[in-house]
Amino acid sequence: MSWPNPFITQRADPFILRHGEGYYFVASVPEYDRLEIRHADTLNGLIEAEAVTVWRKPETGPFSALIWAPELHHINGQWVIYFAAAPTRDIKDGLFQHRMYALVCDDSDPLSGHWQPVRRVFTPIDSFSLDATHFVHQGKNWYLWAQKDPAIPGNSNLYLAELLNPWTLKSAPVMLSRPEYEWECAGFSVNEGPAVIHHGDRLFVTYSASATDENYCLGMLSIDMMADPLDSTAWQKSARPVFTTSWENQQYGPGHNSFTRDENGRDVLVYHARNYTEIEGDPLWDPNRHTRLKYIEWREDGTPDFGVPPADHTSVP
Repeated sequence: MSWPNPFITQRADPFILRHGEGYYFVASVPEYDRLEIRHADTLNGLIEAEAVTVWRKPETGPFSALIWAPELHHINGQWVIYFAAAPTRDIKDGLFQHRMYALVCDDSDPLSGHWQPVRRVFTPIDSFSLDATHFVHQGKNWYLWAQKDPAIPGNSNLYLAELLNPWTLKSAPVMLSRPEYEWECAGFSVNEGPAVIHHGDRLFVTYSASATDENYCLGMLSIDMMADPLDSTAWQKSARPVFTTSWENQQYGPGHNSFTRDENGRDVLVYHARNYTEIEGDPLWDPNRHTRLKYIEWREDGTPDFGVPPADHTSVP
């Protein structure tokens, strides 16, 4: 299967969920003001699928600005959208004031169903937090996210906790990773945007590191499937990034990924990247982080090979 590159333009932080017989797509919109869902029977069908707005931010309040990085999950029969939001759009005051929120829908169709009032997802530290994801492992529901610890230098670290329900932590959070390598600290010291994939006898977590310009890249953690995920010492961290800017292909800052599978069950990397580096002003307001897809290869040792971001091209779905 081939996809155009970009796959969907001006959609950053892309997340594709394969559920039932179809696919659901959510992402950050350039205006950072709403949550949209696309649905299609096939991956390529998402390109032309209608973007249905299921929620708009209020004019005021704690989640009234900078709606970032939504993810759509189906947890124990409920649809859940995780997102981060700030109380103000002002860059000086609002950029690092995000907190995490959950929207829940009990209906069968998330595009037409009723979404309940926004719930905040509380963590022990009341600080900048974002990029939550969910996964099932060892028969339990897990919540994985990025958060600032005021006692640790840098913008954000990665934390894991078991869930009691989609908006409530059951266990104390454990820090899995913090920015420490040079490639994690270019521009900003960042670990964010975690995503989870299982393969063989290991569970892998990719995450994004550094500033959101051409320095943005993917790092990776892994753990044995039988190990306790709340044992931080059981996790191994790659000393090098696993997916980075390709100057040759003019693909800059690939990151904030998710994973899905194509119609034949083959693993697909979903990510965003720009095709230029000349950004005017704050990269946050540059709308051209486009959604892109590429296949994942698996090495003989069971680790993923993400390869190189392919150059822009057009193909007929």
